[in-house]
Amino acid sequence: MQKKFFLFLFSILLVSCGTHRKIVSSQGKKDKKETSEKKREIKEDIEYKGIPWVYNGSRPISITKGLQNRHLSVYASHGRYYNKNKNRWQWQRPNLFCTNEDLYTQTIVVPYLIPMLEKAGAVVFTPRERDWQKNEIIIDNDNKTLLPYYTEINVGTEWKDAGIKGFANTEKYYDDGENPFEKGTTRAAKASAVRNCEISYQPNFPERGQYAVYVSYPTHKKSIPDAQYIVYHQGRKTVFYVNQQMGGGTWVYLGTFDFDSGCNSGNRVVLTNESAYNGFVTADAVRFGGGMGNVKRNNIISGLPRCLEGARYYAQWAGAPDSVYRSKNGEDDYKEDIYTRPFMANWLAGGSCFAPTMNGLNVPIELSLAIHSDAGVANDYSSIIGTLAISTTFPNDGIFYSGLSRSNSKKFAGMLLDGVNKDIKSQYKKWTKREVYDKNYAETRCPQVTSAILETLSHQNFPDMIYGQDPNFRFTLARSIYKSILRFSSEMHKKPYVVTPLTPVDFRAEFYANDTILLKWDAQIDKTEPTAVPSSYILYTSAGNAGFDNGIKITGTACKIKLQPGLLYNFKVSAANDGGESFTSEVISAVYHSNAAKDVLIVNGFQRLSAPAVIDDESQQGFDLNKDLGVTEGKTLGLCGSQICFDKTKLGIEGPGGLGYSGSELEGFIIKGNEFNYIPEHAKAIMASNKYNIVSCSKSSIENGKVVLGNYDCVDVILGLEKDDGYSLNYYKTFSSSFQKKLTEYNGNLIVSGAYIGSDMKSNKEQKFLNDVLHVTHNGIIDMRTNNKVEGMNTSFEIFSMYNDVHYASPYIDVLSPVSPAFCALTDGTGNSICVAYDGKEHRSFTMGFPFECITSEKKRAAVMTGILNFIFK
Repeated sequence: MQKKFFLFLFSILLVSCGTHRKIVSSQGKKDKKETSEKKREIKEDIEYKGIPWVYNGSRPISITKGLQNRHLSVYASHGRYYNKNKNRWQWQRPNLFCTNEDLYTQTIVVPYLIPMLEKAGAVVFTPRERDWQKNEIIIDNDNKTLLPYYTEINVGTEWKDAGIKGFANTEKYYDDGENPFEKGTTRAAKASAVRNCEISYQPNFPERGQYAVYVSYPTHKKSIPDAQYIVYHQGRKTVFYVNQQMGGGTWVYLGTFDFDSGCNSGNRVVLTNESAYNGFVTADAVRFGGGMGNVKRNNIISGLPRCLEGARYYAQWAGAPDSVYRSKNGEDDYKEDIYTRPFMANWLAGGSCFAPTMNGLNVPIELSLAIHSDAGVANDYSSIIGTLAISTTFPNDGIFYSGLSRSNSKKFAGMLLDGVNKDIKSQYKKWTKREVYDKNYAETRCPQVTSAILETLSHQNFPDMIYGQDPNFRFTLARSIYKSILRFSSEMHKKPYVVTPLTPVDFRAEFYANDTILLKWDAQIDKTEPTAVPSSYILYTSAGNAGFDNGIKITGTACKIKLQPGLLYNFKVSAANDGGESFTSEVISAVYHSNAAKDVLIVNGFQRLSAPAVIDDESQQGFDLNKDLGVTEGKTLGLCGSQICFDKTKLGIEGPGGLGYSGSELEGFIIKGNEFNYIPEHAKAIMASNKYNIVSCSKSSIENGKVVLGNYDCVDVILGLEKDDGYSLNYYKTFSSSFQKKLTEYNGNLIVSGAYIGSDMKSNKEQKFLNDVLHVTHNGIIDMRTNNKVEGMNTSFEIFSMYNDVHYASPYIDVLSPVSPAFCALTDGTGNSICVAYDGKEHRSFTMGFPFECITSEKKRAAVMTGILNFIFK
């Protein structure tokens, strides 16, 4: 179905914009000078109607009322830059409230805003590296040391030298002005309706993880618009089609995927010559991962991941001409970085309908948006600075070179500001709407397309950052920005729009027959957007050691899945409509054993996302990372270090000694947060016994009465870092009153683990629940950062207690003492009881004061879980 749709799309006449404007190559084109004698034609709309730069051919839905075929430049503001006067690399802003603007704005753009736009169908370019991955592997025909992993397969057609310069990674570090895309050769093969040649790019991944995939190729007059790239990731494959008639000579982002460590054919990229068009497919390098900064300034590198550096240095790595990133002749990197961001958009858009008089790569970039966090401090300790928008309408008689009015930028900025104010107040009741500036800013003056700056909040003002450091707020903010871009684009092009739905809730699996499960979920209502209603859902599946597939479209809120015996199945689901797709749900799992005598239900109760611990009293204000780092969604690179100054009397002092001033020990440090995929870790451990059926669900599905605990012989409850911390914008609780009620009524076998099981239950009623149901009392908190060893059950093991890039950590755990006749089953390194086992007549329970999934060794997890289940079912 999708393939047919794409072939139909390719059959459309290559009309670039409007009715008469054709796609033309920008190679060799000279900039046309505007003169006062020649009056430019003012146009109300210009629309690109050709084939998109990149298209995911494996997507199971068609997007017809979203941002399909829209090409956008969206980016986080500043990054690390070289200060020539001080001969050092530094941030644009000081470290405040555990972050700075250079780090903070990425936490909105990378995990939230860009994916939302892409899930709505947009092609998004960002002039800063987007991948939070320190590793980088490049496979290229010019690198002889990697030739075993670069393989050309010639059957009916041969790959030959394309005669155009391309990428070659000849240096470990690059001096200013060196262009890696002028150092190598490129390849070409004649396109064919039948695939008869290909190139395989097979890297040797140093470690398992997520890696962005970028491809490069040269563009020439016979390039095809549907070059087929196949990304193999953990044994699955996703097919992309790239329009090579544009974007040649730079890195082109396909997507981010999970890859296994090592070198094997299940983790690679393949470029084929299959095409629906006559012409040539061209090839150059493929890059996996964001990598570390590699541009030297005065023989000094930043020493940080490339994603934390400014756009100036990424532009050089991406093959842009030095005029894009050396506008001040290399004398002022700070100013050059500011200009690089719009100049990159212009370079890409040059030759397209949106920048027809400029040299460039012919990519139809139609909009540019910069996300900042405006500096500023309120005069008191509780006022919110809020959101400001900026546009520039007056240059060149208020008209872009394309003929569009610059007034569109002001309209766009106003829609952004109004949308953010409306959505944040709707969700959190309190926010400050500022104004729309029409002023001379480089990031809104220089782009030759509609552009705006959104100063989201003030990173210098603590009341703003209580919101800003919370992932729930970042999601709301990013979704509001996405919706404003969608509305602006739809209004500009006079198209109907539909907002993508929210993620489904109450995801659950239950056995329907011996070897068949029934998956169920429910729609999440978006009260602020009437069009955001799901019309279908996408179910993603992984089985055994394979990664997740590309999903299947499902029209209802349930489906049956037949399971193969002894195989671990993992599932996640998203909601979809004509506007695109939501984010995916948490991961749930299922296992079927033909000889199983018992059924185990795993419950995910770790939903928490939060800012770091908040201090806000008469004399102090700030975030205490030592007490609680908070919980990000997935991983983050957004923290600089612990706050040093909490003194309210130092309000308004910028830098050392000022309120909020923070350290730098976490700069460049990737920290894992809540990945919502811990059910599979528990399921793998339970599978080691090879005799239990497993299904799973979210905690909310139990609280809402959609899963009956009495149907299961044992319930394994995951609580992770769940707790009511008092400062999260959303409410989280280990055992809500409804959950307590369900567990009390269940009166069956329980396995419970989490860092705050005891400390989060403070009232007498809550303590009684702990005593009566789990047979524990809370007797304090243990700092595991200096000694993370756990002992008992004839073994010992370690838990993740220090923040890291592999797994979320639990620095503090609960002391849980047994209520007789229960007994201590595990202790910390100094003998404190941190685990209680209860051997009752009607049921048994095993309660851990630390997250089970934080056991560092998978083998130890399996051994410990086997021991627990042997106790439960003895």
